[in-house]
Amino acid sequence: MTVRDFIGIGLGPFNLGLAALTGPLDLDGLFLERKPDVDWHPGMLIEGTTMQVPFMADLVTLADPTSQYSFLNYLKETGRIYPFYIRESFFQLRAEFQDYLRWAARGMDNLEFEREVTDVAWEDGAYAVTSEGPGGTRTDLAKRLVLGTGTPPWVPPACRELESETVCHASSYLENREKLKGCKSITVVGSGQSAAEIYRDLLGGIEEGGYELNWVTRSPRFFPLEYTKLTLEMTSPEYVDYFHGLPAAKRDELNQAHKGLYKGINAELINDIFDVLYEKKFTMGSVPTRLFTNCTVEKAAGCGSVRLGVRQHEQDRSFELVTEGLVLATGYSYRVPAFLDRVRDRLRFDATGRLEPRRDYSVDRAGEGEVFVQNAELATHGFTAPDLGMAAHRNSWIIRSMTGREVYPIEQRIGFQEFGAPTP
Repeated sequence: MTVRDFIGIGLGPFNLGLAALTGPLDLDGLFLERKPDVDWHPGMLIEGTTMQVPFMADLVTLADPTSQYSFLNYLKETGRIYPFYIRESFFQLRAEFQDYLRWAARGMDNLEFEREVTDVAWEDGAYAVTSEGPGGTRTDLAKRLVLGTGTPPWVPPACRELESETVCHASSYLENREKLKGCKSITVVGSGQSAAEIYRDLLGGIEEGGYELNWVTRSPRFFPLEYTKLTLEMTSPEYVDYFHGLPAAKRDELNQAHKGLYKGINAELINDIFDVLYEKKFTMGSVPTRLFTNCTVEKAAGCGSVRLGVRQHEQDRSFELVTEGLVLATGYSYRVPAFLDRVRDRLRFDATGRLEPRRDYSVDRAGEGEVFVQNAELATHGFTAPDLGMAAHRNSWIIRSMTGREVYPIEQRIGFQEFGAPTP
């Protein structure tokens, strides 16, 4: 059986970018995806929503601006480059980004869809990757793995036992939207952009005699995403170097402090929500909506109507909120896939049981560049882990480790500021 150079598991934007960048190289790579097509956050493709990063944070541009898989080439080939130019916005529509990803995937021959990986084993010096799909069970061999399986939705412990057709995670919001709008009351739980977009979408449908709408957030305020230029310099190679070199406890502390850098809400959206509230109050007299800050859902029970036990932190007081519809915009959290169980002894874990990637994103204990991760390195590389703008940089590192040469130039220093003490 042929032993490939590597197998990528999962086809979100990060591994799809790696597929685009390795396609022209002398590397025998294969990417396996369980879904029938690229499916990037389908539950959040709300009409009119835009990306939070500029279009240059596509699959390839920041590594190879000449690649055929750039977003600009997508626009050219689909006949929309001039309308995009006239629009004068760096931020493409979210649905447009999804369409771009699918366009890029159609042009690649190193991808296989509807192949769900069920097991990985180490056999005779190679990784044996078993998958299920059309044609039945199959095993492929490779010298290396690149794990791009994404981060599954995270549900608060208090809500994990809820069973209701009108309770959903933000990841499946669109498919549940009409059902939610049929409720007498809807509550959105969450602090970031997804929560704000869902609240704004539901707020637009509020009418007299319609549903009541609540928004509950743990944050002390509806804080905006920090987007000033010197702050953006922290999404840089040298900041990742600096962060990776800090002690684990300090990195964990910083990740808590950095939430405003990647989990905040677009300032324009916050202002738009206020303007809609203002207009609706003028036309309706009062708006059937409540916004709760500093509040955590600690209990949840019920079928049909859900009774939420909520704690207000600053007052240290609890109250109950009853709702028919519940949307948990509570984010995502990485979990080591079960199909890796048989090779866990070959992987690096920290004292808390998290994968512990090296600077080059490898997690194999041997240190031979056998297994790499995409967006599983928050604890070691910081808030740039889920950042689309740093994906090409990470893939350039992975490609250098796999080939032993710098195929795509890797920037070392791009910022004006220094993050650590000067070297003597």
